[in-house]
Amino acid sequence: MSEYQIKSELAEEFIHHETIEETMAKAKMLSEDKGYIQSLLEKAMQFHGLTPLEACTLTHVKDTAVLDTIFSAAKKVKEHIYGKRIVMFAPLYLSNYCVNGCTYCAYHQSSCIVRKKLNKEELIREVEALEAMGHKRLALETGEDPVNCPLEYVLDCIKTIYEVKPKSGRMSDAIRRVNVNIAATTVEDYKRLKAAGIGTYILFQETYHKPTYERLHPTGPKHNYQWHTTAHDRAMQAGIDDVGIGVLFGLYDWRYEMTAMLMYVNHLEAVFGVGPHTISVPRIREAANVNQSDFPYLMSDDDFKKLVAILRLSVPYTGMILSTREAPEFRDEVINLGISQVSGGSCTGVGGYASENRMREDGQKPQFEVSDHRTAQEVLQSLMDHGYIPSFCTACYREGRTGDRFMRLAKTGQIGNVCQANALLTLNEYALDYGDEAFKRSAKRLISEQVETIPNKTVQSKVKEYLEEMNHGKCDFRF
Repeated sequence: MSEYQIKSELAEEFIHHETIEETMAKAKMLSEDKGYIQSLLEKAMQFHGLTPLEACTLTHVKDTAVLDTIFSAAKKVKEHIYGKRIVMFAPLYLSNYCVNGCTYCAYHQSSCIVRKKLNKEELIREVEALEAMGHKRLALETGEDPVNCPLEYVLDCIKTIYEVKPKSGRMSDAIRRVNVNIAATTVEDYKRLKAAGIGTYILFQETYHKPTYERLHPTGPKHNYQWHTTAHDRAMQAGIDDVGIGVLFGLYDWRYEMTAMLMYVNHLEAVFGVGPHTISVPRIREAANVNQSDFPYLMSDDDFKKLVAILRLSVPYTGMILSTREAPEFRDEVINLGISQVSGGSCTGVGGYASENRMREDGQKPQFEVSDHRTAQEVLQSLMDHGYIPSFCTACYREGRTGDRFMRLAKTGQIGNVCQANALLTLNEYALDYGDEAFKRSAKRLISEQVETIPNKTVQSKVKEYLEEMNHGKCDFRF
């Protein structure tokens, strides 16, 4: 029997099943100790994070007063580190060809769906449509198919996206950051992605429970648990220092998944000195040939809220992403518990941005059904109504503040002087370029209030100067 080894190259040794089971059992016992629970909350409020055992212990809290304290603490931790900003992005599906047999995904190999990948002209139209929505940050999505969607195709798409000139003629409207969510690959391939100028490399584990993983991935290269689970290690070996992880909650016990995911965070920090840049928390949703009723571990809304809050307390300096899988009202509620990045106006199929009817005309199906059908601007307005600053900022990526350099910025409290300032500038840029009159009024009011909260008075003064210059046609200011 293997032993837990945090720096091992073997997935089963740093995601160690017996250790996870022991942690879960011990956490359940410790959860009866009210004094211990209080000590965990006090520790979290010092922004020191929580261990997998400590986090798992909080998952067993049922007392509503203590839960309210957890939720309040999560919000305070998030706002202390990230302020009121919420980063915006949109997924862009390049291809739905796939050779894997993932039973929870509409794109699996035996699914009777229309297969498609974007050609260059279609890709340009998609990018132009996203630029017209105001997006600056994309997350590329593809199935795994080395014949129909090889890495060369993805690299060509990245090059094209960065080259697309906005129809408005303003380069401030161009896509500034391309994140990539593609299948596990080699160190050499990750080096090619880095050379192409990607931002974050994203890959979800789906489930860390190996027997479940192998059962839900019966065929295709993704069946290889070891290869998939160590993908981020290879990406970081290749020099990609911003990686994003996640689990598809509902495939297995959520406490097990959360504990394993935090063990993986610890592994990356132990080996590379920095953990993941982002953690995503998608829940399984209905899709073509996929029924939620076939999955016995579906996660309740109450448990999902608890998960988000506990993750925020556990990894205070890591970005947390919420997608349009969640319904608008619930999404607004969960954002309040520690989310720092959301998608808006999302299309989860190939070719749906340029024409609302294109996917239907092609006979396509989305990868999953979205629950939030609001436009990007409606999402932005809702965020502002709740006091948040929608941000289209990509300055850290463009200034080389990634990986441990970003973490130093976060841990020293400088985000308030840099990221908040950039968020306000990009919100103003969006309002001037895309907002209707009502949106512009809301944005102006929020920006006027929030600029006064920037800690550094020199930065605050400079932001006001930039805002005035933007009113006279200048753009793309950043710190």
